[in-house]
Amino acid sequence: MRPSPSDPPAPAPAFDLLVIGDANPDVVLSGAPRRLAYGQREQLVSGGDLVLGGSGAITACGAARLGLRVAFAGRVGDDAAGRFVLDALSARGVDVTHCVVGPTPTAMTVVLADGHDRAILTSPGCLPDLTADDVPRGLARHVHVSSYFLQPALAAGLPGLLAEERASGASTSLDTNDDPAGTWDGLAGVLPEVDVFLPNAAEAVAIAARLATPHPPSVEQAPSAEQPPSVEEAAARLGAFGPLVAVKDGAEGALAWEAGRTVRVPAVLMEPVDTVGAGDSFNAGLIAARLRGLDLRECLRVAVTCGSLSTRAAGGTAAQPTWKEL
Repeated sequence: MRPSPSDPPAPAPAFDLLVIGDANPDVVLSGAPRRLAYGQREQLVSGGDLVLGGSGAITACGAARLGLRVAFAGRVGDDAAGRFVLDALSARGVDVTHCVVGPTPTAMTVVLADGHDRAILTSPGCLPDLTADDVPRGLARHVHVSSYFLQPALAAGLPGLLAEERASGASTSLDTNDDPAGTWDGLAGVLPEVDVFLPNAAEAVAIAARLATPHPPSVEQAPSAEQPPSVEEAAARLGAFGPLVAVKDGAEGALAWEAGRTVRVPAVLMEPVDTVGAGDSFNAGLIAARLRGLDLRECLRVAVTCGSLSTRAAGGTAAQPTWKEL
């Protein structure tokens, strides 16, 4: 009897990157006062822009700008803001066929920008409605998740979703962004399914201080309950859960911790027009560099450069670089 033919190879994923997360319009007001005047007082600012916002959306656009085939999965409302979001993503080369359009209004954000710093006011709208069941499986080589704490229903199903994707051969990454509640809960269950964790320095320290480390990190001094960990200690403590940890560290550049090794790269010095979305462009750069097979230090250099160059214009997407610009 002739042997049965072997099964045909699985088809290659349709996309390089699937981004799961938040997308909304941002109203960015530059030169905002540090103290708002209530009592119907009108205060003037130096500039205003209506731009595409949301950590997930900005990361998706940055990755598409770098030449990746990108799809976005999230939720928007059946309203003018939702149409604005979908049109803006599509115009930047991001596939939106897997976005869910529902009856709950689209999220909205006002960014009060003051040089290097900013305050962010967000109406979450439909973001809490996104669940793991809304997300298609097997679409991409890499799956990135943004804004963990703004999407509690998605967060609940995230360990299983990422485990499925990794079992099918995809790599995974997570940027929690800020936790408005300040509790930083729930990450012990998801970090073991994350290949690359992408906090900023403040987030890394807050999360590391909250988590019980599964086994001792490879650092000279373990963090104590009385003293918050340093950024290096925090990265090592988070890395003990399994992922490569790449930390955005502002004017200090970035550092990464992987298997007991710490790598640092300096910042790219420039005068920013608007820092909104710089961390999301960092994410896009690091993911694109890893998918190109670059080593850890080069991945960090690409990520820092992408984040820095994105600050050349208002909003998170207007000044995102191409690979050639890097």
